[in-house]
Amino acid sequence: MSRIDTIFSDGKKKLMPFIVGGDPSLEVSKEVLLALDSAGADVIEIGIPFSDPIADGPVIAASMHRALQNGVTPSSILDIVFAIRQNISAGIIAMVSESIVSKSGGEAFIERLAKAGFDGIIIPDIDDAYARPLSQYCETIDFSFTMLVAPTTSLPRVQELAELSSGFLYILARTGLTGEQSEMPTLDSRLAAIREVTDLPLAVGFGISTAEHVAAVHTYADAAIVGSALVRRLQEVDTPAIAAAKFVQEITQ
Repeated sequence: MSRIDTIFSDGKKKLMPFIVGGDPSLEVSKEVLLALDSAGADVIEIGIPFSDPIADGPVIAASMHRALQNGVTPSSILDIVFAIRQNISAGIIAMVSESIVSKSGGEAFIERLAKAGFDGIIIPDIDDAYARPLSQYCETIDFSFTMLVAPTTSLPRVQELAELSSGFLYILARTGLTGEQSEMPTLDSRLAAIREVTDLPLAVGFGISTAEHVAAVHTYADAAIVGSALVRRLQEVDTPAIAAAKFVQEITQ
């Protein structure tokens, strides 16, 4: 079993915060990762900065731009995870563009992620032809490989995406770009239908911004993914690690 499988195996509801690696700095990212883990985050997603963010709203896109301006690279993010992995019990997932993965050697890049201490990968812009061999490779090393399911995805297509996935399936709560939202869409019938075609844990993201949203997601899904709301909070304070821990405590109450 992968670490992600083990985390989900107890049947409890999970919180999965997302941060952009290297913003405002690599050292601060280390502190934030440790703080999120100490505050009770179950799985932490780290966005590896890319010059053309995929479906990211203005908050995350701006964060990625700052990280790139500061010279952050995929290798530097792997280095900070490697440095603190032994002090973190949460799962760590890389959110990374297909362009970076392919240019970095595909399976060789995933092997580097695993050796650095990552437990899985999400490649939001990958196609099936490239996903299939990477998915198979991840299975051989007990590394989570997660595909995204849009609100418009048909159930036969959901089943195909689930067969490529391991660890969990990422369910988009809404179409469009990521970003904070005031309203939470109704997901109960959609998630019930998806459970008919896969046994994978279901994690819901895109616009999950408040404690109320997290509670609503946990009613029907296995995990809530919170990105833009946390990334914005970290941008607004002088002590991001303290803010990260406080955010997790607030959003899970």
